[in-house]
Amino acid sequence: MIRSQVLICGGTGCTSSGSKALIKEFEDRIAENGLADEVKVVRTGCFGLCALGPVVIVYPDGTFYSRVQKDDVQEIVSEHLLKGRIVERLVYSDIDEKVKEELQHVSLNDTTFYKAQKRVALRNCGVINPESIDEYIAMDGYAALGKALTEMTPDEVIQVIKDSGLRGRGGGGFPTGLKWSFTAKNQADQKYVVCNADEGDPGAFMDRSVLEGDPHCIVEAMAICGYATGASEGYIYVRAEYPIAVQRLKKAIEDARAYGLLGKNIFDSGFDFDLFVRLGAGAFVCGEETALMTSIEGNRGEPRPRPPYPAVKGLFGKPTTENNVETFANVPQIILKGAEFFNSMGTEKSKGTKVFALGGKIHNTGLVEVPMGTTLREIVEVIGGGIPGGKKFKAAQTGGPSGGCIPASMLDIEIDYDNLVSQGAMMGSGGLIVMDEDTCMVDIAKFFLAFTVDESCGKCTPCRIGTRRLYEILEKITSGNGTLEDLDKMEKLCYYIKENSLCGLGQTAPNPVLSTYKRFREEYIAHVVDKKCPAGVCKKLLTISIDGEKCKGCTACARVCPVGAISGSVKNPHWIDPAKCIKCGACMEKCKFGAISKK
Repeated sequence: MIRSQVLICGGTGCTSSGSKALIKEFEDRIAENGLADEVKVVRTGCFGLCALGPVVIVYPDGTFYSRVQKDDVQEIVSEHLLKGRIVERLVYSDIDEKVKEELQHVSLNDTTFYKAQKRVALRNCGVINPESIDEYIAMDGYAALGKALTEMTPDEVIQVIKDSGLRGRGGGGFPTGLKWSFTAKNQADQKYVVCNADEGDPGAFMDRSVLEGDPHCIVEAMAICGYATGASEGYIYVRAEYPIAVQRLKKAIEDARAYGLLGKNIFDSGFDFDLFVRLGAGAFVCGEETALMTSIEGNRGEPRPRPPYPAVKGLFGKPTTENNVETFANVPQIILKGAEFFNSMGTEKSKGTKVFALGGKIHNTGLVEVPMGTTLREIVEVIGGGIPGGKKFKAAQTGGPSGGCIPASMLDIEIDYDNLVSQGAMMGSGGLIVMDEDTCMVDIAKFFLAFTVDESCGKCTPCRIGTRRLYEILEKITSGNGTLEDLDKMEKLCYYIKENSLCGLGQTAPNPVLSTYKRFREEYIAHVVDKKCPAGVCKKLLTISIDGEKCKGCTACARVCPVGAISGSVKNPHWIDPAKCIKCGACMEKCKFGAISKK
């Protein structure tokens, strides 16, 4: 009889940190100690706290071990699993010592990181073995599909989704039930359901984690959508760079077919539905629904003019419903628990929860799921654990290359679709990059624009040429050659690109530039007028110097300089030749006396 389970994260982050070898080590040590019949090792999806991987959780007590290495396994097995004594040095906790004493034992749900969250889309991630259909069924998996097919009409399913207030989690926030109804009312000999898993924003990994940790919920949701809209086939378009997600998704589809949950006459209802996986080659533009469908059809991934919209003429010219992974992940719970379950969370116009990939200058990088309306401050300071090194929060970029920056003065903004749009940002798919006082906002705008320039499909001139010209202006500014006239030209070009581009990629490409220019105009002015980068990031505007009074003449800086720009003798002050200096910062990192600075 199994008395304990050792759950080990098998998501991409922890896998890259060695969790695969960790699983093997646990299995070997458990067998070696005669516990193979009592303790089960389970590879799960992402737990969320990616910064602390590899993560191991022991149930039934829920002890949360972080950064576990192979050398720690024998101690956990012999102490915790064999003798019942928790290995305190490996236990993760972000709560103070007084609370910890009152609790006596800290489990996963006691931590500040998890306590503030509400998991719907991520409900099974880190909880079940994603490769076991039986474990998914044990968590009420496929019960929603059974309910829809045996107790509800297609119109009733759509009405529940409408009443829930679910909006698309892929960027625009279009009402999901309304989108489904458009496809449902169009008559055709064939209809399709498409799942957009082409997650391309820098720093975003929400959809990947759902596919890796709970692939069956997407299979179930797409079947429900197919029933509601009259579709009999579905396609999941997923990045080829997500090998773990692809492998688990394919297994989930095969197992669902074997259990009669995909294919002909599902639940003896007369409803037929099957799913297929299509791999994307990593083109960001294929996140746009018409470009994605064009790619599935075997053509170059370029957007199509709309109308006609996909609900009328989509994949292979047939009516098609397209939603992203997170949107679909909410559907089974809404059908199973009712619209009120979902719309009781969130704000008036943005219902439910939202998953964010929290990254950048933050202690707790990883995945978080919070109710809509949660403030940015709570996400950054409470769940995220604040900014490392005692630095000040400067801004957060939401929505990736299509989004905008929220400054420190707006840290108390409630995050929902409308609030972010009103401030020149957007929800996007859920990337949330935190920046501290050492971040140059002009450089950030240039970084995101460089990504968009590379990812433009080139079909329309405003995007293909306009974004490149815009990038050249930013390059000119960060190189110290910009003028005030360039700033005016930059702003006008942004609006031209937004108004004339064919698809969402070009229409939103200028957002990082416009939002940083609006919120941090003084930094742009400093780059142009003073020829200085206030954050000390833009190399061509920097001067690195040595303070002769602080320098001890240890020669450490000279020894690490890759271009021989530092001169001086032992125990005497050194100096830097600005003509040779490439501003790499190696000398600053090496100096123990704080004698080297940049300005």
